[in-house]
Amino acid sequence: MNLKLHARAIFILSMLTALLNGCSGGDGISSPQGGDASALTFRMDAGGQINQFYRAGKISAHLLMRSSKKPRLLVVFPAGNSGTGLWFDDTAQAVNWSLDAPLTPAVSRDELGRSLYGITADVSVDASQLTLRQALLSSVRFLRDYNGGNAVPPDILTAAAVSGTAATWRRNRVDGAPGYALSVAVTGGGTLAAGTNGTLQLRAAAGSTTLHLHVQAMSGETPLTPITLADLFNETVNPDTQSQNVVDFLSYQDKLLAGSWQYNTYFGRDTLISVRMLMPVLEPTAIEAGLSAVLNRLSPDGKVAHEEGIGEFALIDNLKNGRPNDPTPTYDYKMIDGDYMLGPIMAAWLIDDSRGQTRAAAYLAQTGSGGQTHGSRLAGNLVLVANTARAFAQQSTASNLIHLRAGEIVGNWRDSTNGLGGGVYPYDVNAVLVPAALRAASRFVESGLLEPYLSSDQRNALVDAAQEASVWESAAPALFAVTATPEQAAAQLPAYAAQAGVPVGTVPVAPVSFYALSLDEQGNPVPVMNSDGGFALLFGTPSADTLQRIVTDIVQPFPAGLITDAGMLIANPAYASQSLWPRFSSAAYHGAVIWSWQQAMWVAGLDRQLARQDLPDPVRSLLSDTRLRVWQVIANARDMRASEMWSWSYANGHYQSEAFGTRSADVTEANAAQLWSTTYLAIQDPNLRAAKYWWQAQTGTNGVVLGRAGMP
Repeated sequence: MNLKLHARAIFILSMLTALLNGCSGGDGISSPQGGDASALTFRMDAGGQINQFYRAGKISAHLLMRSSKKPRLLVVFPAGNSGTGLWFDDTAQAVNWSLDAPLTPAVSRDELGRSLYGITADVSVDASQLTLRQALLSSVRFLRDYNGGNAVPPDILTAAAVSGTAATWRRNRVDGAPGYALSVAVTGGGTLAAGTNGTLQLRAAAGSTTLHLHVQAMSGETPLTPITLADLFNETVNPDTQSQNVVDFLSYQDKLLAGSWQYNTYFGRDTLISVRMLMPVLEPTAIEAGLSAVLNRLSPDGKVAHEEGIGEFALIDNLKNGRPNDPTPTYDYKMIDGDYMLGPIMAAWLIDDSRGQTRAAAYLAQTGSGGQTHGSRLAGNLVLVANTARAFAQQSTASNLIHLRAGEIVGNWRDSTNGLGGGVYPYDVNAVLVPAALRAASRFVESGLLEPYLSSDQRNALVDAAQEASVWESAAPALFAVTATPEQAAAQLPAYAAQAGVPVGTVPVAPVSFYALSLDEQGNPVPVMNSDGGFALLFGTPSADTLQRIVTDIVQPFPAGLITDAGMLIANPAYASQSLWPRFSSAAYHGAVIWSWQQAMWVAGLDRQLARQDLPDPVRSLLSDTRLRVWQVIANARDMRASEMWSWSYANGHYQSEAFGTRSADVTEANAAQLWSTTYLAIQDPNLRAAKYWWQAQTGTNGVVLGRAGMP
């Protein structure tokens, strides 16, 4: 069946389901019989964690069950970024969960007749008993905090009502709006009893070592409207069903979600990166949904919002700031990288893409939030870019680079405490994104697309953008340049390899060159080898010499470079001071670990550079070889590809991928489904790509037969 016709059929069935769900009523938690044949359902398991996704009509939910010595069960909803969670006491041995039947939709009314939507699950765990320590029903932000060991507001806590073998939690949102409901019933002849300190004892039937549970979880937050499949992908998308399902589950008309479970709402940077890399295979509706979400959340002075606070989190956040009972979303503007991504990505769509070109004028004239047009909002962002970039363009010293915002230790995608190694001037922002944003500003002015939205002062602010971009492109990267001598490598690599538990491999006999992760407050490079050269590949037009510095030593085997069997690492501190080594371990969120989208960005960026006609043959060969090398390690860990990130272990001469969050040393856990980890949908297998080009050369055709290359 034609993809779009199939998608429309699913959409119609979903709408019928929504109408039927809206008519369900009654008090208490009810569950319609059977499943919905048109529902989006898929499962992703990794690291002992079951992740089952369900969406039909007004219901969109993610069930997560963690199998470990620290068992838990969560159900989270994109609606209001809300969720319910059950945390159990530690067990002597790791326990294993099972999903015993397909999820089914659950629809109910609260005591005031207001609708709640969710799912029902029949699950089991190979334990004779579990002690339920804590149940939470609220914003995912608070569930995330609790899961990380932090306190949660006492306002969101509620006690269970126990009846027989079932426990039920119900509460309205703190402002009295429709809230949340959670029910857990012990089945199969088991029992449930109150324990000490508010705990509950869940026991299997006598003589059984398997505990069976019937779980229902629902939220009263306003459901989001999905982008229909017909408006999501075009016919060039790679036939990777799992990644397509993830994009489908995370895509809504108001916004694209960053990932589930922990980031189940809008994140500016994630949206921008995902739209840019998926742009070739997305339909215009999906592209513009993502871009509009960013534009509608800009600050008055043009800053890109990082994370939004909605639902109950917004209520409590607003209360702290003297605004009681105010559910108005709150926005976090502490990041600096998104400010400089927006312009280049808008240009990629409205200027470079033929589909966007035909829609550009009408799109910019659309009115978004606050009654402002998209054009006026974009103009405000580009003026912010120009104003903040001017000082360095006039005097190219480190102190005039783009600094982290005052009082912040984070500001780019490496937004954990140690992600920048103590640096305050990130490489990606200053060496790549600022000049790319200035180029975009100049192109928008030249195109005339922003003419209706620019005041004379704004137009004057942008007049020198191209000239300033040239200064940044020539002067900024040099400040981040690092060279380690062969003597330094010989002295440090063996010691670093020993503490990392890996063989030292071949020690470089020539100088090792790369760009520093960041600069410290004094403008000194933080000499941690890193993967952020991928930004230059995707957003810039580096010289041949710069490309060689970005690529050559980075793609050597770890610990000399970043390449392992488990993937391309995002950081390697081997050439830095030993005091930095612990901050970039394989248990650190932004340490010697693999982030899926960074690998994808390298491949997409290498493709972009290889499309240039001005590079000498040796450099083109270097880039082609690098693409094949990166693609091979992507293929090695294909089972991890859709997850947010992962770590590794080394044994028997090989690196093995490991789900992040499964080891006691891991600082947090990775999302099973992450939007920007699906960007392989727009990247071709290099072998099929080469075959397509050969076919074109032999036949003179456009290669339509091979146009939908598969994944490895």
